[in-house]
Amino acid sequence: MTSERQHDSAEIAQLLENWDAALQTRDPGTVAALYAPDAILLPTVSNEVRKTPEAIRDYFTSFLKFQPRARVMDQNIRLFDNLSVNSGVYEITLTGEEVETKVICRYTFIYRWYDGGWKIIEHHSSAMPE
Repeated sequence: MTSERQHDSAEIAQLLENWDAALQTRDPGTVAALYAPDAILLPTVSNEVRKTPEAIRDYFTSFLKFQPRARVMDQNIRLFDNLSVNSGVYEITLTGEEVETKVICRYTFIYRWYDGGWKIIEHHSSAMPE
């Protein structure tokens, strides 16, 4: 159930930090729990659009093997009644076979106030074109 709620930019910025902290747990269930049941994920390193909780969890099962860390470089937050949008640029550091790769990505997170908390309902992330 959705209900109106007052919120501010700092609170929405913290949601992205919470997402990165969830990545650091290396637990796909912890990350997937941040997404609403009807969320859509357009991920960085997969061509498959993820439209179910199982598909989102599956993506993070694979993605977390690269030990991702996010560093926000630019964010733009817009607030609406029960929705908030955070879009911008982050650097994702991936580690594989003891080699770190840094990927600059543009992102959009759309959050909805859902059952007493913010949930991601749409997440798009793609590498910046060179």
